[in-house]
Amino acid sequence: MDSNSRTTGHPTRRRLLAAALAVPLLLGAAACGDDEGGSGNSDKVELSIFWWGADARAELTEKALALYTQKHPNVTFKKTWQANQGYYDKLATLTAGGNAPDIFQIDDNALAEYAQRNVTLDLTPYTSDGKLDVTKFPESLRKYGEVDGKLVGVAMGENTQGLVYDKTLLDKNKLPAPTTGMSWDDFVAWAANVSKVAKLPGTQDASAVYQALWVYLRQAGKDLYKGNQIAFDEADMTKWFQLWAGARAKGATPTPDVIHEGNDSGVAKQLVVTGKAGTSWVWTNQMPELKKNTKSELGLVAYPGDTSAQWARASLYFSVFRGTKNKDTAVDVVNFLANDPEAGMILGTDRGLPPNTDVRAQVEAAVTDPNMKQTIKVQNELGKLFGPTAPSVPPKGHSKVKTELIRVAEEVLYGRATPEAGAAAFVTAAKAAIGQS
Repeated sequence: MDSNSRTTGHPTRRRLLAAALAVPLLLGAAACGDDEGGSGNSDKVELSIFWWGADARAELTEKALALYTQKHPNVTFKKTWQANQGYYDKLATLTAGGNAPDIFQIDDNALAEYAQRNVTLDLTPYTSDGKLDVTKFPESLRKYGEVDGKLVGVAMGENTQGLVYDKTLLDKNKLPAPTTGMSWDDFVAWAANVSKVAKLPGTQDASAVYQALWVYLRQAGKDLYKGNQIAFDEADMTKWFQLWAGARAKGATPTPDVIHEGNDSGVAKQLVVTGKAGTSWVWTNQMPELKKNTKSELGLVAYPGDTSAQWARASLYFSVFRGTKNKDTAVDVVNFLANDPEAGMILGTDRGLPPNTDVRAQVEAAVTDPNMKQTIKVQNELGKLFGPTAPSVPPKGHSKVKTELIRVAEEVLYGRATPEAGAAAFVTAAKAAIGQS
């Protein structure tokens, strides 16, 4: 599950209905703005901005935009937001008619698709002339917003893969915690021992967790994708499915029905917080939301294996519509949201850790939530261990690839396919999902 595809609550039906009715009107109005209206002149500029999220994200984003208007009185916003479900359907409809929002939230499931459809503005020239500052971003975070050599999305938050464990459970049973850098085999042995001693499955089965597979492949010198093609083969997938078949045979994981429950659940119902497994495979910035749903103290480490295979990942981006008539102003707003210290303090960590490391340090110093403090600390520590290269942004069809991994992994899980047959099926399905011949 992606952190960027979950929300920490749901908008009211009234607000959702208002958003659904307002979007076409708002975007039509924005399309009539002054050409190249800049934040530094006195011309009135109204920008449309569209994002998904819960009520808390809406409130924080609206406060940050109000601060921008306070500093730039000539710029106002038409703000529209909704729950994640249906967001891309609406965005697709709007962009198909040339009425995309001036600024819109996007994630790595869709960034390549929208860039290749020429919906997104190439922001590279703005980084050259200083109007968009990404110099305080971790390099891999900046690069993860590039498609075909163009910067098409500005990261609004950073996260990475994280293994969350129930520290209270381990302490109660005098068991050691998992450690960053332990091998996959050592982790499976550790989880099997937790199952034996604590009488609770040591770990959620990660065979269907795409980000775990991605790290595993990179540790083997492979990758999930290379450009618009998959970068793994049947032998790689056979080893992956065999790893988890072995973990199940050792009793390290729950029963298939509980594993399915974990695969099918959002953050709030991950097995580590529902008391059905000792660990879950998540994104680091999901820690505070996980903690809301358990009385246990939680710990956080990297995924097993070589940590240089992990990277600073953009949890979410803001992109600018290529057809906006207020390009300079829209870019300035995105730059403000990413880099302004006051805006950073308002937005906090709702979209992940602030991408600007200076702003992040200020937010970290002000955060009182111990789980968020822990998340920032672990993320910063892992950042020192990341490798020099980040993967390319996933190609169009990535969401389907994730769905197919769950489907095929569960075929193997339930014994309806061998690891070898599952590997062949997934390679075929992944190629079809991204349109690879």
